[in-house]
This record gives sequence, structure tokens and C-alpha cells, in this order.
Amino acid sequence: MTTGAQVQTPTKARQWVIYMSVTLAIITYIDRVCISQAMIFIREDLNLSPEQQGMILSAFALAYALFEIPGGYWGDSLGPRRVLMRIVVWWSFFTAATGWAWNFMSMVVTRFLFGAGEAGCFPNLTKVFTTWLPADERVRAQGIMWMSARWGGAFTPLIVVQVLQWMSWRRAFELFGLLGVVWAIWFYRWFRDNPREHPEVNAAEADLIEGGRAPGANIAHGGVPWRKFIHSRQVWMLCGQYFCLSYGWYFYITWLPTYLREARGVDLNTGAALAVLPLFLGGVGSLFAGWFYPVLNGWTKSVIRSRKFMAYAGFTGATGFLILSTILDNPLYAMISMGMASFSNDLVMPGSWGACMDVGGKYAGTLSGTMNMMGNLGGAVSPYAIGWMLSNTDSNWNLTFYVAAGIYFAGSLFWMLLDPVTPLEQGE
Repeated sequence: MTTGAQVQTPTKARQWVIYMSVTLAIITYIDRVCISQAMIFIREDLNLSPEQQGMILSAFALAYALFEIPGGYWGDSLGPRRVLMRIVVWWSFFTAATGWAWNFMSMVVTRFLFGAGEAGCFPNLTKVFTTWLPADERVRAQGIMWMSARWGGAFTPLIVVQVLQWMSWRRAFELFGLLGVVWAIWFYRWFRDNPREHPEVNAAEADLIEGGRAPGANIAHGGVPWRKFIHSRQVWMLCGQYFCLSYGWYFYITWLPTYLREARGVDLNTGAALAVLPLFLGGVGSLFAGWFYPVLNGWTKSVIRSRKFMAYAGFTGATGFLILSTILDNPLYAMISMGMASFSNDLVMPGSWGACMDVGGKYAGTLSGTMNMMGNLGGAVSPYAIGWMLSNTDSNWNLTFYVAAGIYFAGSLFWMLLDPVTPLEQGE
């Protein structure tokens, strides 16, 4: 007997999940990137040294790393609806509070709390994709989301330059903080943790989303098998490669505007225009990877081989283009080369997060939080290490790029030992 669900045309409510994720990804990167462009004014007002600037920029990434696992775990156990709403409201408050800092230490504390608030955002969005999208739509959705995040960050310098012509850097942070509050209200009113509970999802779409798994299998759970996490080579390899990926990439959202002014001698407006290139081309890389994966899978007949190929191409490309940027005298050509390093960087992104969904299963939030924690530890080390190298090597910018290139290359070695598809629960 034919059921109603079989003759129904599936609704497309799940597309709104992608729209919401894209919007939040853009807001996330606006809020975290705006400080790099405003740093010249912050440095003058608060009388900061290069090392102090590095510590301020690292404070966000350190807190973001430390709270990634709790944020992902809460999404797995409580559901992402409540957790994401609280995350976004928290970080939006401390985005605004950045404009209230009065000295170096108050800025460090504020940025640390901002990072603690934003932690868990992308693991919970990964959890949303795991529960709301069919398996064959998830990696492409990750590519679209990360493209949007990169492009949000890419155009933030231009936005910040314009906003700073209308108001002080302190008022600008208050304005940026409002964006997340609006999103949180919209999301909480529309979203449901279980697609079957949403009034816009019909039975056919719910069946399509579940793809044969038991209803609610990926919605929420109790405890996390921490012992399995700790003893899993997959988990350690995912974490190691993401540390390498994030170390090099964090330069683009922290020190890049300072580099363009001090090492390349460009003015504020020209620097803002050139700073678009790395994150813009990174977004192109994420979009290309999300689109190209199904094609590559058709060629290789293997998700494992496809993900490894993209990871090797991404890490080696990032290594080569970053080194090339140091020998180009023209600032535009150097930024194009650095942009291609960012493009290569982001070829790795969708496969990394897709591996978290496949390997993690119902623990996808926790696993992606673990991976992103290690990535942001790399992001915390990077700005401080750059500040230290600049202070102790007579502002040798090329050295900072050589170190980042070496770390990028090490990322490809982790992928040699990584199985990016086998679920952790397979042996249970």
C-alpha cells in the first residue's frame, strides 16, 4: 500500500536552515574581523605595543578554543536551538562591550569573553546540518556556509572603514553587536531541533532528511564516549590538521591590515581594499570545494580519496602561495598570491567539517567542537607568535610567513593518516 509520504512532494523548509546558517556565518566573521581594521585606532587610544596587540588578538582565539567542546557538547545534549540562541546573544553583548574597554587588560578580558561566547557556533551549525539535511547535501552546505563566512569577513574591512568615518571605533562595535541580537530572535522563533516538529516540514521531506536512519537518531543524546574520542586516531588527526589550517589563516583576520600599512606602505583605504582579497578568494575556495566534491567523488568513486586529494591540494597550495607572496614587490600581486593561499586553505574546509559529520554521527557537535578547539588553539598561538617575532626580529614579516608555510605543509601529513568517513560508533 502506498503511503501519503511516498506520493508527497517533499517541502523545502530545510533550505531556510542553510539561509540562517549563512546569515549567522556572515555576522560571525563581521564581529571577529572588525577589530583588525579598527586596531590602528584602538592602538593609539590605549597606547598598545605590538606584543599587547598580539595578546588582544589571541585572547579571542584562546577563549574560542577552550569553550568549543562545551559548546558542541551542549548542542548535542540540549539541542542547537537553545544553545545557538544563547551563544549569539552572549557574543553580541561582548562585541558591543569591546567599545567600552579603557585599557589593555580590560580589552583582553572583553575579547576573551567575546571568544567564549562565540565558541560553539560552528559546531552547533554542523549539528543543525546533521539533523536537517540529507547526507548528500551536507558537504555542499558546508561549502556555501564557509564561503559566506569568508566573504562576510572579506568585505568587513571596507564596511569598517566606512563606519569609522561616521562614528568612533567604540560606537562601531556597539552597532556590530546589534546584528547578532536580531538574528537570535529570528532563529529562535523559526527553528526546531527536530525537523518533524516543524510545521513547514511535510512527511516526505522528513523522510528525505532522515535518509533511512531512525527518526531522531541525530537529534540529541546523553553522554559522550570520551574514551573513544581520546583513543581515536581519527579524532587526533582531524584536530592536528585543523590546528595547522587555522594557524596560517588567522593572520588574515588579525595582523593583515597592520602588515599592509607597515610592510607594504599602503594607506588605510587602499589597505582595506587589498585586505578583501584573501578572505574573498578563501570564500571562492570553499564554494568551489563544495561544488567540486560531488564531481570528484564521481571520478574517484571514493569519498576517502576525494577528501584526501582536496586536503593535499589545499595544504600544499597554501604553502607555496604564501611563500610566493614574500618575494613579490607589488602589494597587489602579493595580496593576490596571499589570496590564492587562502583559496587553497579553504579547499580543506568542507571536507574537514564533512568528516566531522560522518565520523561523529550523533556526536557531530562534540567532534566538530573538538576539532575547532584545536584549530583555534592554532589561531590563538598565531597572533601572539607573530607579535613576538615582530618585537624580537626587527619586524621581520617574512619570517612569520615562512613559519606559517611550514605549519601549513605539516597539515598534509595528518591527512595521510586520517580516515575521514568511518563513524566512531561503527565498533559499538
